[in-house]
Amino acid sequence: MPTYEYQCESCGHRFERFQSIKADPLSECEICKGKVRRLISAGGGLIFKGSGFYITDYRSEGYKTQSKRDNGGDSSTSSTTTSKETTAKTTT
Repeated sequence: MPTYEYQCESCGHRFERFQSIKADPLSECEICKGKVRRLISAGGGLIFKGSGFYITDYRSEGYKTQSKRDNGGDSSTSSTTTSKETTAKTTT
C-alpha cells in the first residue's frame, strides 16, 4: 500500500497514512479536525547497492568460469570446475 502525506489547512499539522489506492483521501485533521489536503510527494527512493542486479548475477558456475576464461579476467570467487568438465565443455 502506498504512503500518502497530508497537511492540515488550519493548524499546519503534517502526517502520513498508509492507504489503499482505492481508498478515499482523508478529509479531517487528526488533531484539530480541520480540513486536510493530500500533498504530492516524491515517494520512497529506489536505491540499488552493491554490484547491481543483472542476468549474469544468477548464472551457473560453469558459465561464470567460461566467461572469466573468455574475458581473461579474474574474479574474487573461486572456480569449482574440474579438468574433466573443462575438457567436456571445450569438445562440445
